Amino acid sequence: MLAVIKTHLGSPQVSRVIYGAIIGLALIVALEDHPPSPGVVAATLLGTAVAVGLAELYSDYVGTETRTRRHVRGAEVRDIAYDAAAVALGIAFPVAFFVLAAADAIEEETAFTIAKWSGLALIGVYGFCAARLAGKSIPRSVLRALAVALIGAFLIALKALVH
Repeated sequence: MLAVIKTHLGSPQVSRVIYGAIIGLALIVALEDHPPSPGVVAATLLGTAVAVGLAELYSDYVGTETRTRRHVRGAEVRDIAYDAAAVALGIAFPVAFFVLAAADAIEEETAFTIAKWSGLALIGVYGFCAARLAGKSIPRSVLRALAVALIGAFLIALKALVH
């Protein structure tokens, strides 16, 4: 498992998962005020993941063709697809909590709480790992994690202030 994590942290998909996690977090914060059923939240997250993933796939494909002035090659298609899948995975990350709520295993409010704070933690953990892999000390890495986690905290705080 450690090898899989190490490989992932060295891949370009890290930035895409973070990007997707921020989109998912924004969607959760927006839905929480007047929440639909947990099943609808799960479906909305999955639908958003597919739509944004396909948009990433298409825009990267077209962008590669316009930048290189040639058709996209097989290995490039695979890399573009991995990047798009990483964005979709970041968005869909909290679906499991809403599936649990739909199955009455946890409360709907609990699903929203776990989804928000786990998204925030995911963003922070990536910030910490990036700093450590770049050679920063543990205290500086924690500061980096806190700084990047402020993105998610800003969304949560903004929602609390507005409502």
